[in-house]
Amino acid sequence: MNIKVFDNKKMLGAAAARKGAEAIKRAIECQGYARIIVATGASQFEMLEALRNTKGIDWSKVDAFHLDEYVGISKNHPASFRKYLKERFVDHLPTLRSFTYINGDASDLEQECMRIGTLVSAKAIDVAFVGIGENGHLAFNDPPADFDTEKPYLIVDLDLACRGQQLGEGWFESLEDVPKQAVSMAIKQIMKSKTLIVTVPDKRKANAVSSTVLGQVTPNCPASIMQQHSDCHLYLDNDSASLLSK
Repeated sequence: MNIKVFDNKKMLGAAAARKGAEAIKRAIECQGYARIIVATGASQFEMLEALRNTKGIDWSKVDAFHLDEYVGISKNHPASFRKYLKERFVDHLPTLRSFTYINGDASDLEQECMRIGTLVSAKAIDVAFVGIGENGHLAFNDPPADFDTEKPYLIVDLDLACRGQQLGEGWFESLEDVPKQAVSMAIKQIMKSKTLIVTVPDKRKANAVSSTVLGQVTPNCPASIMQQHSDCHLYLDNDSASLLSK
């Protein structure tokens, strides 16, 4: 795991985007296309802005996939990750070849998982842009996460800590409003990505970062599995890195 620490979120986001952009360009040069996974949440604001403004990426050769989405909320809900990605990423890239959204309000969620799972697993993912939750979750795989399932996407239960994080970030007006389930890319599918770009600012993530980097690999800290990835790049600010030794 390659770890870099920056003084502020803007510098962190710019560096993460730059590294991810290099991997995208490299994939296009080598194989004629790139396939990426894009995350959401407050931790991704600066990175996504920098990535979409990066010069020299031929977005007409890029297919992007949605990491996770709440169950039961519409694409127009203020907290919808579809809305987030459309407004902060997709709408800024008119030449983007494709973006595959998760329909969290689909009438048949198992069928929806199969649909998007078939698409995402058709070819290797070149770059996954992800974060780490306050409880150590990776995507919406809360602890204890399933490290073994081969299903690319799962319907998962959200624990109280995860739901509290979503409330604390201002996406919902009350804890009762936060959905109790989500559709999430599975751990194994994320780990199949050739490169992981992990963006984690803020003091509230310090414990999770410490467990991810210094702790044992365990489903009780799902993000700890990234210790086993051969090309994982973790971007922190001084606050999120505060429990790590130099």
